Amino acid sequence: MRMNRIYLRRAGKIMLKHTPDTEGIKRLPKGYLAAALRNLQGLGYTLSPALFRAVQKLTREDFEQLYYPLIADVKRMIGAHVNYAPVYPGFPEQVMQEDEAELYFNAMYHYYTWELPDVETAQRTPLEDQVKLKAIDLGSITEFRTLIRQLMEAKGSISAEDQKDIDAVIANTANEELDELLPPEIPFKENAGYVAASLLKHDKADVARISPYFKTATDVLRLAVAWSEGDVSLAAPTRFRKFKRRERRLLLGLLERCQTITEDMLRYKERWIRLGEILHPSEYKLRYKRCEEAFDILRNNKAFTTFNGSVELALQYHQMWTALDLLAQRPGEFARRLAQLLRMTREPEFVVMAFGEVANQVSTPVLLQVKNHFARQREGQELRVFFPKGMIAKAWAVPNTQPELDEGSCREIVDLCEQTLIARFSVQPSLGKVYIDERLKDYHVPFSQRSASKALHTLVRGSRIPMAEGNTIRFFCWWKEGEVDGTPTGRVDIDLSAVLYDHNWQYMEHISYTNLRSAQYQAAHSGDIVTAPYGASEFIDLHIPSMVEYGGRYVVATLHSFTGQPYCNLPECFTGWMMRKKPRSGEIYEPATVSNKIDVTADTQIAIPVILDLVERTVIWTDLSLTRDPFHVNNVEGNQKGMVIIGKAMTSLKKPDLYDLFTLHAKARGQLAVSPQQADTVFSVEQGVTPYHIEQIMAEYVV
Repeated sequence: MRMNRIYLRRAGKIMLKHTPDTEGIKRLPKGYLAAALRNLQGLGYTLSPALFRAVQKLTREDFEQLYYPLIADVKRMIGAHVNYAPVYPGFPEQVMQEDEAELYFNAMYHYYTWELPDVETAQRTPLEDQVKLKAIDLGSITEFRTLIRQLMEAKGSISAEDQKDIDAVIANTANEELDELLPPEIPFKENAGYVAASLLKHDKADVARISPYFKTATDVLRLAVAWSEGDVSLAAPTRFRKFKRRERRLLLGLLERCQTITEDMLRYKERWIRLGEILHPSEYKLRYKRCEEAFDILRNNKAFTTFNGSVELALQYHQMWTALDLLAQRPGEFARRLAQLLRMTREPEFVVMAFGEVANQVSTPVLLQVKNHFARQREGQELRVFFPKGMIAKAWAVPNTQPELDEGSCREIVDLCEQTLIARFSVQPSLGKVYIDERLKDYHVPFSQRSASKALHTLVRGSRIPMAEGNTIRFFCWWKEGEVDGTPTGRVDIDLSAVLYDHNWQYMEHISYTNLRSAQYQAAHSGDIVTAPYGASEFIDLHIPSMVEYGGRYVVATLHSFTGQPYCNLPECFTGWMMRKKPRSGEIYEPATVSNKIDVTADTQIAIPVILDLVERTVIWTDLSLTRDPFHVNNVEGNQKGMVIIGKAMTSLKKPDLYDLFTLHAKARGQLAVSPQQADTVFSVEQGVTPYHIEQIMAEYVV
């Protein structure tokens, strides 16, 4: 059942154990299947024709074993597994129509007593919105394992939820079937460290199986970190576990096989020293001589010339040819320093020429980012945006004060990257006739999903999603206090807020617990709840046309942990939004209308899941966390400066997009088609390879 839960969440498919020959077997009663379909439709789902036909062949007992976990999994995916009880059950009308004194009294009553005020229950009419159902399809074990293998083969970092899925699949795969699951190579070494650690944890690894994944000392360090349940990105220090003797020999054996280990170990000197205290390399100095020598240099601070030190020395003394010769040995580092080199020289053509000789050795993710960077050099971006490595989804933005580069040099580098990528992609199998949806320009290429939150539909930060039909967007959040790993959370108060800005990012108004409704446009908050022993929920309704008419454009949605607990220390906390055409009909929370639901689990107190562009009717996927409050007041009013900077940064973010990536593949491997019907391969928002096929894109197209 765990495998189907993963398959459903990642691909919208499930597997059946078997589809028996129905001869002599009593078929599933029609009433059972009809009731199941009605229940699924209430959640916004249905069965595909293939799955419908397969399910019909099941016995009643097999169907029940499939159906009940399926319903439970769908409910959890969209947030329908909990009870929603806002302060005002007649939201939004009750909030919009109640007088100020009553709103104030009810709020103070709750703050003083922690009990919800006695508010009249409103009668609600049935849901009038027409909902487009999402079909759950029939999958297979082969397709499922391919999906997980693609996740392992991703050319970028994967999320904590991705790692859990890989671990669960490894744990539930028989040893003799692992070769079908495991790829021969795992190019991104964070992923290699985690996969190998999972195999070791479940006693399914040996040196022959995992050694091809490790080529550098840092690869081995990541394995030790993953084995110790630490941060494989190495952005944060790890407390290493006490390794058994055979485990120490395995790590030292892998390290001994790597090339130039000393220089690589010096990159993380203090961590290697701490790890060495546990590995005891001196006990094996005759068997692992190179390891002993490297640890000796680290522990005793012996002189050792490093590559980066040599490059910095050459640049410091303006020895450009020496620097170029050195960087040609490490093309990836060359690519990352291109802009710096071009700004330092009066002869940029020689830098471009030198890079051209090694460009084919630079990884595809780096080439795509270099191409995008130089293509946009002269666009005059106000901010430079950085996403620091680590498990917390932070973003830093600084004023863009860098001088413009020579237009000719930028164009040459863009052409060079494009030619290199087309040549690389051309050796892949033909795509035939290819249709590429122009809307893919709004979706970014997935390079790093390390800090991505678990969501109903996960995207790359900065991507823009068209809003579904409807004029009202309804945000929701739900959280619960209790115990986590035996530690009580205490009282937990999570606040849902929405801040409105104009097209110049000038603050206009906010909707939050301090301002339950707007007098300028149609917007309302369902009421502040300050404790959640049995779970609590808050909602915000935003009527888009009235906000645009008022002059608003951007809305920043935020969650604040008012009582100070990090989200990772809560039993459960999630947020999401619905698009409603008839917001006064149906329940406040209608599962079938949920556009997306995001689990909030970061080690922070402030989360920014999305930003809305009301004029373009797009949802900008941000999935960000703030690690500290600039003004030390944990509510939306105290965060305006930080919100504006992040808002400007995310709405102006220019990253490599999927349209450009797939166009390069089409040039290299196929011919463009004018419509999906005429194409052998389709790249689109709704069909074929979509922006939500992140595993497939990272494994097969960022090659």
